Amino acid sequence: MARVEFDDVSKVYDDGTRAVDRLDLEIADGEFMVLVGPSGCGKTTALRMVAGLEEISDGTVRIGERVVNGLTPKSRDIAMVFQSYALYPHLTVRDNIAFPLKIAKLPKDEIGRRVDEAARILDLEPYLKRKPRQLSGGQRQRVAMGRAIVRQPAAFLMDEPLSNLDAKLRVQMRADIKKIQSDIGTTTIYVTHDQVEAMTMGDRVAVMRKGELQQVAPPQELYDNPVNVFVAGFIGSPAMNMLEARIDRGGEGLVAHVGDSELALDAETLSRRPGLASYAGRDVVLGIRPEDLEDAALANGGPRLRGRVELREALGSEVLVHFAVAARQAVTEEMRELAEDIGDDRVLLDQPAEASLVGRFSPRTQVRENELVEVSVDRRSLHFFDAQTGLAIG
Repeated sequence: MARVEFDDVSKVYDDGTRAVDRLDLEIADGEFMVLVGPSGCGKTTALRMVAGLEEISDGTVRIGERVVNGLTPKSRDIAMVFQSYALYPHLTVRDNIAFPLKIAKLPKDEIGRRVDEAARILDLEPYLKRKPRQLSGGQRQRVAMGRAIVRQPAAFLMDEPLSNLDAKLRVQMRADIKKIQSDIGTTTIYVTHDQVEAMTMGDRVAVMRKGELQQVAPPQELYDNPVNVFVAGFIGSPAMNMLEARIDRGGEGLVAHVGDSELALDAETLSRRPGLASYAGRDVVLGIRPEDLEDAALANGGPRLRGRVELREALGSEVLVHFAVAARQAVTEEMRELAEDIGDDRVLLDQPAEASLVGRFSPRTQVRENELVEVSVDRRSLHFFDAQTGLAIG
């Protein structure tokens, strides 16, 4: 095992494209680090530079105490698991797992011991005599992991290994991968476009945008305290609601004006966000997580928004309620980029007079589509961002 370090690392292609820009990141020995971000953000390029599959334009990559910039992939003591399983169809599961050890000319007894151990860890013992075509997608992915595990590398590099699996199998496999990594304790860098994967698997998560590291933190810290609009909008499902708001003085404190609604900010809210005091009389971006919105008929007090129910999605343990309010959606460069990434062109159109929000309501809610609804807002969990810079106001 070994730590992995990016020290001021950049990747610039011949056409001038800067895929990774001055990345500083240290992955601790035994840590599970997830690199996440939209398509083209540089996460896979960063991983490939560690693997030796991309040349490093500037900076230094270290694995353990070794600078690996000039080393071949074979010399870096890493194992990579790709999006495609890359299994040999004519070989059995046992021979696929054993293949890198045979290439390394390890003794036959040692190869057998390592393959048996990997098969036990991955629950592949019943399938060792089968060919890949006789396996399910999840089983094939476990074989690919087994081939990496037997090498006993200093670090695992995983590039969207679950993207070819169906939704149910992905849930199972991400739990399996996390448990396996925890059991064997190998330093792991995992690249994904799926922020749910990132949040459920990583010891820490590094969010990237346009080649630059935006924030690196444990998943809950990332969720509770995003440093800017981009991280706030990318992390969370459903995504954080973003609205234009104006901060004004009111009574003994501050008030956030959101369209025709007024959200009084109490002392507890202001103590958590003392920087808001300097924004009196200024526009901000207001962020509200769906779980901080509730049917007012089921809530105890708090400021309220009034809207019209557009869609109700009953999920059993909760109801996702989409409702329109008389306010303007915040549309920043970051929000446009996130919308383009998921193919939502509505944000790119002219701003409508109403903003559509999503609330995560109790299953006891009685709201119906096309009805007017009062929605309680948990002001203790509101997020505020500078309208110009996009940085969090803390």
